[in-house]
Amino acid sequence: MEKKPLQIDIQSEIGQLNAVLLHTPGAEVENMTPKMAQRALYSDILNLSIAQEEYKQLSGVLSKIANVYTVTDLLVRVLENPIEREELVKKICLTENVMEYYDTLMEMNSARLAKALIEGLPARINTLTSFLNEDYYALFPLYNFYFTRDAAVTIGNNALICKMANKVRMRESLIMQAIYKGSGEFTCGIIDAYDHTPLNPNLFMEGGDILIAREDVLLIGNGVRTSSQGIDFLASRLSAIAPQGRRHIIVQQLPHTPESFIHLDMVFTMLDKNKCMVFEPLILGDNQYQTIHIVIDNGKITKISSVANILSALKGLGMDLEPVVCGGKADEWDQEREQWHSGANFFAFAPGKVISYARNTHTLDELANHGFEIIPAWDIIEGRATIEGDKKCVVTIEGSELPRGGGGARCMTMPLSRKEVQW
Repeated sequence: MEKKPLQIDIQSEIGQLNAVLLHTPGAEVENMTPKMAQRALYSDILNLSIAQEEYKQLSGVLSKIANVYTVTDLLVRVLENPIEREELVKKICLTENVMEYYDTLMEMNSARLAKALIEGLPARINTLTSFLNEDYYALFPLYNFYFTRDAAVTIGNNALICKMANKVRMRESLIMQAIYKGSGEFTCGIIDAYDHTPLNPNLFMEGGDILIAREDVLLIGNGVRTSSQGIDFLASRLSAIAPQGRRHIIVQQLPHTPESFIHLDMVFTMLDKNKCMVFEPLILGDNQYQTIHIVIDNGKITKISSVANILSALKGLGMDLEPVVCGGKADEWDQEREQWHSGANFFAFAPGKVISYARNTHTLDELANHGFEIIPAWDIIEGRATIEGDKKCVVTIEGSELPRGGGGARCMTMPLSRKEVQW
């Protein structure tokens, strides 16, 4: 019997996970030099073998909880379809100005082509121009692709293909669009931000900035990776596909520096129906960054107003969340250090059941004070502990290398289907 495509369905940040999309960091990460680190949006170079061992903990836990799809497998499926293959390769070659490599890419078998599109394609040195060009690659490696959260966002029954803030990541979005459209594995609507004023340099958004608090409430960060124009685009498209009823968008302005503040999910994530993780100085403290509430009634924006903070806005909408402080409440330096290493970036695989890095000990102590049991990932994978039942828990993965890429458990996961939350 033929397997039915999965219906994309994400209505919250915390509903029990049914399916998730992952990408294990591979040779693309090792293909980085110090010279390329800044272009790749990294502050450091990863040790790949250690990063992969750490990633095994994330994928190992999630494979016990949900159906796990992988980017590489899905990309190969896309490339097996001649029409989809031609469309994707041509789009990539045109956008990255390497049409002279089109025939070379099209001649590769699907597995080799998928590898080249992710790990990079070395440039041919056959002209004076190519000899003088300092770039080693014609297609640069996708160093950031293990952060599957950013290039596309699943909202309800739709996949939003994000127009990324940095051109170096554009291929990630093109691949994700091809996967949702042409792999045959998913049923969903597609909202492609590249189709909307593609030449507008001020319209961009990334998945780390977009959180689904409830089916009618979006939280969106407005900073270096998601522009106000990107948020306006998203509001208009969501209004068009769900024109009935009332929806809310709560926008949180973010600092442009330090780089650990690049996305909203680096300072705020949902933990449970009544709990969230916050970087207190930005989310609850007095500062210059606004929180704005947008109300959409029957497809039209009816009100835009400033509010005190995300939590007060959510409380007014019937979501009374208790904040858990990243880094603990005792020391502002602990808060800053642990936020830098993705201490506020949690991924919920069920209400009150989350994944994070083990290194952020003050944050974990604070969670323990709020009734969460701390469980190492290997204990789940090897059967020494369980995550069944109603207990709240934090499954911890080791994180000496993965955080160097600039993200945590939420950044590394793209949920595809969750069960409905009974609020």
